[in-house]
Amino acid sequence: MTLADKQNMEAYDLLAIGAGPAGEKGAAQAAYFGKRVAIVEKDNVGGAVVNTGTLPSKTLRETALYLSGLKQRGLYGVDYTLNKEVTVDDLFYRKKSVVDSHLGLVRENIARHNIDLFQGVASVEDPWTVRVRRDGGSLCLRGKYILAATGSRPYRPAEVPFDGEYVYDSDSILKLKRIPSSLVVIGAGVIGSEYTTVFAALGIPVSVVDGGERLLPFLDREISDILLNQIQALGVRVMFGRRVEGMQVRRDEECVSVSLNGGEEVRAQAVLLCGGRSSNTEELGLEKVGVKMGPRGRIEVNEHFQTSVPHIYAAGDVVGFPALASTSMEQGRVAACHAFGLEYKQCVSPLVPYGVYTIPEISVVGESEDSLSQKGQDYLVGRASYRNNPRGQIIGDTAGLVKLLFRPEDQKLLGVHIIGERASELIHIGQACMYFDGTLDFFIQNVFNFPTLSDVYKYAAYDGLGNLQRFRERQKN
Repeated sequence: MTLADKQNMEAYDLLAIGAGPAGEKGAAQAAYFGKRVAIVEKDNVGGAVVNTGTLPSKTLRETALYLSGLKQRGLYGVDYTLNKEVTVDDLFYRKKSVVDSHLGLVRENIARHNIDLFQGVASVEDPWTVRVRRDGGSLCLRGKYILAATGSRPYRPAEVPFDGEYVYDSDSILKLKRIPSSLVVIGAGVIGSEYTTVFAALGIPVSVVDGGERLLPFLDREISDILLNQIQALGVRVMFGRRVEGMQVRRDEECVSVSLNGGEEVRAQAVLLCGGRSSNTEELGLEKVGVKMGPRGRIEVNEHFQTSVPHIYAAGDVVGFPALASTSMEQGRVAACHAFGLEYKQCVSPLVPYGVYTIPEISVVGESEDSLSQKGQDYLVGRASYRNNPRGQIIGDTAGLVKLLFRPEDQKLLGVHIIGERASELIHIGQACMYFDGTLDFFIQNVFNFPTLSDVYKYAAYDGLGNLQRFRERQKN
């Protein structure tokens, strides 16, 4: 570092590297309490959530539902099946509008908190200094605390011929030049399952290849099985226990050939590989100041999101699991509060809801049947279907389900699992009940608007009480 660098260096209470959910919210939290804050961002503000991940993919889901008429089928006695060829412009029109709108909101939030935003590539010069490289040179910034929140990108195995034309990852799929006539999705995790249902809803033949035995293995098995049945009803071919052994782009035939173990070959016009993610940390140079790193560039942190260098924090995808936008925001806030001794927010809630924006939508919070069985915890189940709910009938979703897991001795709610329309909204009712150690009685005694999907909770609780009564009778005998 030159003498000129030292003389011209701006000093901040907090330097956030990355303007995704963790960096933006952590920076705003510190600025809200009067700290001088700067953010360094390499690309657009908003991170993967706005630019390549959460909002674009979820908007595509809604677009697919609209263009396909899937929501309207069976409602009015009219066939709303897609009757025209969908173009890329059709598919991405709404996505651009939503992304542009949210980018504006992020920029407004940064400006409203008087946070200085520097565009460029950040690297650590020493434990308190960050160099920002940009067109025309570089500058150095000094921070009492540093928050690394540079996000992640799709993991790209070297042997896979990604070309943005026939072979895609979850970022490049958002830059489609044409709608493929057929698609192979490799990986049945969250991203793979979401894109599978989006393209299947548009009437595109989709094959899913996964080495496991079921979709989304972290889900309750019953919910996972319902999803499998639903996507198979959309015409999706699902191949479990299969390993990809080779992939070849055949441009002369406008297809990709995927070789699987056992000698089977699957062909499609495009392949989407969903093989996990890698942290964007290779340019930061954190190792040289003693920050301990993990696999795929992950930064190791403690419960306060401190790294092995106490004044350097990390939050969001760079620290690994659960790598959700919702938790990333909270991690950034917790890091900022801990750094400055702000008592009001010292941890991320242990009750984290998961939303999976497949068609149909899924959301869960708390324990599953598998996790409770592994812990040796007694539990009972209460279920209620959208089919028996007037609002479910009105909107035409008769396959939805609310499933409650509870403790027999005191009816304490242990887990909530929902599949169906608005699942990711409905889950928060169960989450709030669990946060305050609530029981089935919360749903029994409560009054819900009618007709609403929320009312399904009450009937799931009644079903649970019926199962509890039978359980007690069996114990007597």
